[in-house]
Amino acid sequence: MRAAILAGGLGTRLAPYTTVLPKPLVPVGERPILELILRQLSACGFNRVDLCVAHLGELIRAYLEQSADIPDTLKVNYHWEDEPLGTAGAIRDLERCNNPMLVMNGDILTTLDYSELIAFHEESGAAMTIAAHRKDVKIDLGVIEGQDAEVTGYVEKPTLGYEVSMGIYVYSPAAIDRIPEGRFDFPDLVLALIADGQRVCKYQFDGPWYDIGTPSEHAAANAAYGEARELYEPSV
Repeated sequence: MRAAILAGGLGTRLAPYTTVLPKPLVPVGERPILELILRQLSACGFNRVDLCVAHLGELIRAYLEQSADIPDTLKVNYHWEDEPLGTAGAIRDLERCNNPMLVMNGDILTTLDYSELIAFHEESGAAMTIAAHRKDVKIDLGVIEGQDAEVTGYVEKPTLGYEVSMGIYVYSPAAIDRIPEGRFDFPDLVLALIADGQRVCKYQFDGPWYDIGTPSEHAAANAAYGEARELYEPSV
Protein backbone atom coordinates (compact mmCIF):
# COMPACT_ATOMS: atom_id res chain seq x y z
CA MET A 1 0.00 0.00 0.00
CA ARG A 2 1.04 3.55 -0.69
CA ALA A 3 0.66 6.83 1.20
CA ALA A 4 1.46 10.49 0.63
CA ILE A 5 2.20 12.88 3.49
CA LEU A 6 1.83 16.65 3.18
CA ALA A 7 4.89 17.94 5.03
CA GLY A 8 5.61 21.29 3.41
CA GLY A 9 3.62 23.76 5.52
CA LEU A 10 5.14 26.68 7.41
CA GLY A 11 3.60 25.68 10.75
CA THR A 12 3.05 29.29 11.80
CA ARG A 13 0.45 28.38 14.44
CA LEU A 14 3.08 26.34 16.28
CA ALA A 15 5.66 29.12 16.58
CA PRO A 16 8.19 29.47 18.12
CA TYR A 17 8.86 25.71 17.77
CA THR A 18 8.71 25.99 13.98
CA THR A 19 11.16 28.88 13.81
CA VAL A 20 14.00 26.37 13.57
CA LEU A 21 12.17 23.07 13.00
CA PRO A 22 9.71 22.07 10.27
CA LYS A 23 6.44 21.08 11.92
CA PRO A 24 6.75 17.35 10.99
CA LEU A 25 9.95 17.20 13.10
CA VAL A 26 8.36 18.70 16.21
CA PRO A 27 8.60 15.93 18.83
CA VAL A 28 5.79 14.06 20.51
CA GLY A 29 7.35 12.17 23.37
CA GLU A 30 10.78 11.02 22.23
CA ARG A 31 10.19 11.11 18.48
CA PRO A 32 9.31 13.65 15.80
CA ILE A 33 5.64 13.32 14.89
CA LEU A 34 6.57 12.38 11.31
CA GLU A 35 8.70 9.48 12.49
CA LEU A 36 5.78 8.19 14.57
CA ILE A 37 3.49 8.42 11.54
CA LEU A 38 5.95 6.54 9.32
CA ARG A 39 6.32 3.76 11.87
CA GLN A 40 2.55 3.48 12.20
CA LEU A 41 2.11 3.30 8.43
CA SER A 42 4.71 0.56 8.18
CA ALA A 43 2.99 -1.41 10.94
CA CYS A 44 -0.29 -1.15 8.97
CA GLY A 45 1.31 -2.69 5.88
CA PHE A 46 2.33 0.36 3.84
CA ASN A 47 5.56 -0.06 1.88
CA ARG A 48 5.86 3.31 0.11
CA VAL A 49 5.45 6.89 1.30
CA ASP A 50 5.78 10.04 -0.81
CA LEU A 51 6.69 13.10 1.27
CA CYS A 52 5.56 16.42 -0.21
CA VAL A 53 8.08 18.85 1.25
CA ALA A 54 9.02 22.51 0.90
CA HIS A 55 9.72 24.62 4.01
CA LEU A 56 12.88 23.28 5.71
CA GLY A 57 12.46 20.09 3.70
CA GLU A 58 16.19 19.37 3.70
CA LEU A 59 16.07 19.06 7.49
CA ILE A 60 13.29 16.49 7.20
CA ARG A 61 15.28 14.49 4.68
CA ALA A 62 18.49 14.70 6.69
CA TYR A 63 16.77 13.48 9.86
CA LEU A 64 14.93 10.57 8.23
CA GLU A 65 17.97 9.38 6.31
CA GLN A 66 20.04 9.10 9.49
CA SER A 67 17.26 7.63 11.64
CA ALA A 68 17.71 3.98 12.51
CA ASP A 69 14.03 3.70 13.51
CA ILE A 70 12.47 3.96 10.04
CA PRO A 71 11.71 0.37 8.91
CA ASP A 72 13.78 -0.85 5.97
CA THR A 73 10.60 -2.19 4.34
CA LEU A 74 9.25 1.37 3.96
CA LYS A 75 10.46 3.23 0.87
CA VAL A 76 10.39 7.01 1.35
CA ASN A 77 10.39 9.33 -1.68
CA TYR A 78 10.61 13.13 -1.63
CA HIS A 79 8.57 15.46 -3.80
CA TRP A 80 9.79 19.06 -3.73
CA GLU A 81 7.42 21.97 -4.28
CA ASP A 82 9.12 24.91 -5.99
CA GLU A 83 5.99 26.95 -5.32
CA PRO A 84 2.98 26.28 -3.07
CA LEU A 85 0.57 23.86 -4.75
CA GLY A 86 -2.09 23.79 -2.04
CA THR A 87 -3.37 20.86 -0.01
CA ALA A 88 -4.37 18.85 -3.09
CA GLY A 89 -2.21 20.21 -5.91
CA ALA A 90 0.94 18.41 -4.83
CA ILE A 91 -0.78 15.01 -5.10
CA ARG A 92 -1.39 15.39 -8.83
CA ASP A 93 2.35 15.68 -9.52
CA LEU A 94 3.22 12.40 -7.82
CA GLU A 95 3.96 9.27 -9.83
CA ARG A 96 0.70 7.72 -11.04
CA CYS A 97 -0.99 5.42 -8.54
CA ASN A 98 -3.46 2.86 -9.92
CA ASN A 99 -4.76 1.87 -6.49
CA PRO A 100 -6.33 3.89 -3.67
CA MET A 101 -3.72 6.06 -1.95
CA LEU A 102 -3.76 7.32 1.62
CA VAL A 103 -3.10 11.06 1.86
CA MET A 104 -2.56 12.76 5.21
CA ASN A 105 -1.09 15.75 6.97
CA GLY A 106 2.29 15.29 8.63
CA ASP A 107 1.25 16.56 12.06
CA ILE A 108 -1.32 14.02 13.28
CA LEU A 109 -1.20 11.75 16.32
CA THR A 110 -3.92 9.11 16.30
CA THR A 111 -4.60 5.43 16.84
CA LEU A 112 -6.62 5.10 13.63
CA ASP A 113 -5.83 1.87 11.75
CA TYR A 114 -4.85 3.12 8.30
CA SER A 115 -5.27 -0.32 6.71
CA GLU A 116 -8.88 -0.48 7.95
CA LEU A 117 -9.51 2.95 6.44
CA ILE A 118 -8.19 1.74 3.08
CA ALA A 119 -10.39 -1.38 3.29
CA PHE A 120 -13.47 0.73 4.06
CA HIS A 121 -12.73 2.96 1.08
CA GLU A 122 -12.32 0.03 -1.31
CA GLU A 123 -15.60 -1.52 -0.16
CA SER A 124 -17.45 1.80 -0.53
CA GLY A 125 -16.50 2.32 -4.17
CA ALA A 126 -16.05 6.04 -3.47
CA ALA A 127 -13.76 8.41 -5.32
CA MET A 128 -12.63 9.75 -1.95
CA THR A 129 -13.01 8.92 1.72
CA ILE A 130 -12.47 11.44 4.52
CA ALA A 131 -11.60 10.25 8.02
CA ALA A 132 -14.00 12.09 10.35
CA HIS A 133 -14.02 12.82 14.08
CA ARG A 134 -16.71 14.37 16.24
CA LYS A 135 -15.74 17.73 17.71
CA ASP A 136 -17.82 19.56 20.30
CA VAL A 137 -17.64 23.36 20.33
CA LYS A 138 -18.70 25.18 23.49
CA ILE A 139 -20.42 28.54 22.96
CA ASP A 140 -19.90 30.66 26.09
CA LEU A 141 -22.77 33.02 25.25
CA GLY A 142 -26.53 32.86 25.09
CA VAL A 143 -27.69 32.00 21.56
CA ILE A 144 -30.79 33.74 20.24
CA GLU A 145 -33.04 31.79 17.88
CA GLY A 146 -35.38 33.53 15.47
CA GLN A 147 -35.64 35.49 12.25
CA ASP A 148 -35.51 39.22 11.72
CA ALA A 149 -36.83 40.96 14.86
CA GLU A 150 -38.74 37.94 16.23
CA VAL A 151 -37.21 35.77 18.97
CA THR A 152 -38.49 32.18 18.91
CA GLY A 153 -36.05 30.62 21.36
CA TYR A 154 -33.04 31.16 23.58
CA VAL A 155 -30.32 28.65 24.46
CA GLU A 156 -27.83 29.48 27.20
CA LYS A 157 -24.23 28.49 26.42
CA PRO A 158 -24.95 25.55 24.11
CA THR A 159 -22.49 22.91 22.98
CA LEU A 160 -22.54 22.32 19.24
CA GLY A 161 -21.36 19.05 17.75
CA TYR A 162 -19.67 18.79 14.36
CA GLU A 163 -18.05 16.06 12.31
CA VAL A 164 -14.66 17.41 11.28
CA SER A 165 -11.98 16.22 8.92
CA MET A 166 -9.03 14.51 10.62
CA GLY A 167 -6.65 15.53 7.84
CA ILE A 168 -6.52 11.90 6.68
CA TYR A 169 -8.02 10.84 3.35
CA VAL A 170 -8.07 8.07 0.76
CA TYR A 171 -7.91 9.10 -2.91
CA SER A 172 -8.99 6.79 -5.70
CA PRO A 173 -7.29 7.39 -9.08
CA ALA A 174 -10.45 9.22 -10.22
CA ALA A 175 -10.00 11.77 -7.43
CA ILE A 176 -6.37 12.38 -8.36
CA ASP A 177 -7.34 12.81 -12.01
CA ARG A 178 -9.79 15.56 -11.00
CA ILE A 179 -7.02 17.78 -9.57
CA PRO A 180 -6.14 20.52 -12.10
CA GLU A 181 -2.66 21.82 -12.81
CA GLY A 182 -1.26 24.39 -10.40
CA ARG A 183 -2.42 25.30 -6.93
CA PHE A 184 -5.55 23.51 -5.72
CA ASP A 185 -6.82 22.96 -2.19
CA PHE A 186 -8.52 19.95 -0.66
CA PRO A 187 -11.94 21.58 0.05
CA ASP A 188 -12.17 22.59 -3.61
CA LEU A 189 -11.44 19.01 -4.66
CA VAL A 190 -14.20 17.62 -2.43
CA LEU A 191 -16.73 20.07 -3.84
CA ALA A 192 -15.58 19.40 -7.42
CA LEU A 193 -16.03 15.64 -6.99
CA ILE A 194 -19.50 16.10 -5.53
CA ALA A 195 -20.45 18.48 -8.35
CA ASP A 196 -19.28 15.87 -10.86
CA GLY A 197 -21.54 13.24 -9.28
CA GLN A 198 -18.63 11.31 -7.79
CA ARG A 199 -19.14 9.61 -4.46
CA VAL A 200 -17.36 11.05 -1.41
CA CYS A 201 -17.63 9.05 1.83
CA LYS A 202 -16.66 9.63 5.45
CA TYR A 203 -15.08 7.14 7.83
CA GLN A 204 -16.13 7.83 11.41
CA PHE A 205 -13.37 7.39 14.01
CA ASP A 206 -14.02 7.98 17.70
CA GLY A 207 -10.60 7.11 19.10
CA PRO A 208 -7.73 9.44 20.06
CA TRP A 209 -6.85 12.12 17.53
CA TYR A 210 -4.63 15.18 17.89
CA ASP A 211 -3.61 17.75 15.29
CA ILE A 212 -0.40 19.13 16.83
CA GLY A 213 -0.59 22.35 14.79
CA THR A 214 -1.21 24.56 17.86
CA PRO A 215 0.62 24.72 21.22
CA SER A 216 -2.46 23.52 23.12
CA GLU A 217 -2.98 20.51 20.84
CA HIS A 218 0.74 19.74 20.90
CA ALA A 219 0.64 19.72 24.72
CA ALA A 220 -2.46 17.48 24.69
CA ALA A 221 -0.78 15.07 22.27
CA ASN A 222 2.32 14.85 24.45
CA ALA A 223 0.16 14.16 27.51
CA ALA A 224 -1.78 11.42 25.72
CA TYR A 225 1.42 9.85 24.40
CA GLY A 226 2.98 9.93 27.85
CA GLU A 227 -0.02 8.21 29.44
CA ALA A 228 -0.36 5.42 26.86
CA ARG A 229 2.72 5.28 24.68
CA GLU A 230 1.97 1.70 23.63
CA LEU A 231 -1.15 2.88 21.77
CA TYR A 232 0.88 5.10 19.44
CA GLU A 233 4.23 3.35 19.25
CA PRO A 234 4.01 0.22 17.05
CA SER A 235 6.48 -2.62 17.20
CA VAL A 236 8.05 -2.66 13.73
